[in-house]
Amino acid sequence: MTSKDTPASDGVPDALADITDAPRLVLGDDELDLLELVLGRWLPATALVSVADRRTGCVLIDRENSPLAWMAPPPAAGADPDVQALQPLTRGGGPHWDPAVRLSADEVRRRTSAVSGETVACVVDDVPTLADGDALSAALEGARAGAVVVMALVGRLTRPAGRVGAAGLTRAAWALADRLEADRPQRPVIRVALPWPARGKVDLGTVTGAAGIGASARVTDLRSGDDQDRIEDLHGYVEREVADLYPPASAREVLRAQRSVPERGAVVFFTGLSGSGKSTIARALADELADEDPRRVTLLDGDEVRQHLSRGLGFDAESRAANIDRIAWVAALIAAHGGIAIAAPIAPFAAGRRAARAMAEPHGTFLLVHVSTPLEVCEARDRKGLYARARAGEVPEFTGISSPYEVPDDADVTIDTTTVDVEEAVERIRRQLRAVSAGRLVPATTDR
Repeated sequence: MTSKDTPASDGVPDALADITDAPRLVLGDDELDLLELVLGRWLPATALVSVADRRTGCVLIDRENSPLAWMAPPPAAGADPDVQALQPLTRGGGPHWDPAVRLSADEVRRRTSAVSGETVACVVDDVPTLADGDALSAALEGARAGAVVVMALVGRLTRPAGRVGAAGLTRAAWALADRLEADRPQRPVIRVALPWPARGKVDLGTVTGAAGIGASARVTDLRSGDDQDRIEDLHGYVEREVADLYPPASAREVLRAQRSVPERGAVVFFTGLSGSGKSTIARALADELADEDPRRVTLLDGDEVRQHLSRGLGFDAESRAANIDRIAWVAALIAAHGGIAIAAPIAPFAAGRRAARAMAEPHGTFLLVHVSTPLEVCEARDRKGLYARARAGEVPEFTGISSPYEVPDDADVTIDTTTVDVEEAVERIRRQLRAVSAGRLVPATTDR
């Protein structure tokens, strides 16, 4: 198996335009985690065989239709398929997406190879308790450890309700790393955020072995049964305290009152040209809000909605209006139930955006975010090869080329990704969302 950052010339298409007719396979969140592990040389390409046909070559794409990798057929029967990156995977927001910790197996091996002693991995698959930290520290004390690799197992799937998400787990893991550094200053500690599928078993030994790590200690394997029971009991703590304080009839009423006050929902509605950066910012925003906001967050990406909710619609003006109407209706429904909907369609027409605002505002906060990245920049990026096809006349009614885009004059936030990075964009949106949700009248934020 080989894995590279750029397409190879042997058996791999030279440009995205050359793979237009190749079979395509859409990867979900877990499969994207697997792909990243394969491209980072943590796993062999056989890990992807379960999601791709190894007999014929295919392009692996995400749900935004961006070609990410080429999976070639194996050169011989029984051989591993060859997976080559076509372009970088899109990333989200939060500490687990920091490139400084999103390391390949080869990079970890390079950093640890010069350190004497056995490399040991401290695998953080749950937020460490005080006892977990003591147990890991004791395990290292008894080992002839050289470098210590603190691995936070973080996946793309949204956290379950009431559980700490990937960003929180990463912060807790790095705090553990700080302690291990303080306990043993002579031993280097390397932090790694490792994509980890939520469903499907990945062999930890295979992953650690790929980086030359000789031994590993996993937080949840070291945890006592009593501590695990206490953690699981936390979710019923309030109910038990209420039951101890009130008679049964009063307890039922107190708990019912607590559950009957839904938080006001919100809709963050993105608009902008294809390739402007809407989806990247929207995904990072969803990660941040899911990590810190108690409300459930739902991401309605334009391309994904087209594959499901709006399947069968075309790209004429009437179909585009129907697509935005469907997205707005679902987003408003989510807000009505106290959730946060993040929608990232192109939404080229002012009338559709106004209708979306009118539909959502009775149920919650509505924020219109215009990603104003210029057409020439979007066209230069062309992750999906759509602009080239539109210029060639292969894609009719393409916004910005053969169909108009009506620039909004009522955006609450305007962001040009040529001058604003993802982290700053997310912070601007969150700042404005907090202000509008609190009822404060604030001027729209803009790059202009």
